[in-house]
Amino acid sequence: MAPDVGSGVGQEAAVLAVTDLVHAAGGVVWRRNADGELEILLVHRPRYDDWTVPKGKLEAGESHPAAAVREVEEETGLRCELGAELASTSYTDRKGRPKEVRYWAMTPAGGGFTPTDEVDEIRWLTVDAAFPLLTYPRDRQVLDALRQAV
Repeated sequence: MAPDVGSGVGQEAAVLAVTDLVHAAGGVVWRRNADGELEILLVHRPRYDDWTVPKGKLEAGESHPAAAVREVEEETGLRCELGAELASTSYTDRKGRPKEVRYWAMTPAGGGFTPTDEVDEIRWLTVDAAFPLLTYPRDRQVLDALRQAV
């Protein structure tokens, strides 16, 4: 029996998948060290025991750039200036929902790190040193995008 293409069942599933999409934003905080090498900031999240770049979900009515700046400050204590938009990543989160994260290059403009339950450690590393520490391979494409942007 042929599927009933007029039933809208497939369309309903597609709408459900789009509305379940988790929108998130983050930043790749960068600086130049004394030797002029590019360094980026990684965060350690004890809840997941992972090393990644700061990111988080958008709040209701919040834009992606605003969420990226807020999340970086919440996780690192650093107030940052927003730079170029970098790569986006898409994956399934731990709850089985599709998630899309948009990233921006950011430079620190003040503040300082204090460990919290969410992020207990940060590290400034060259991109090459950061690659093997990253928990998620998808973060490497974001760092590559930063290298090309700065």
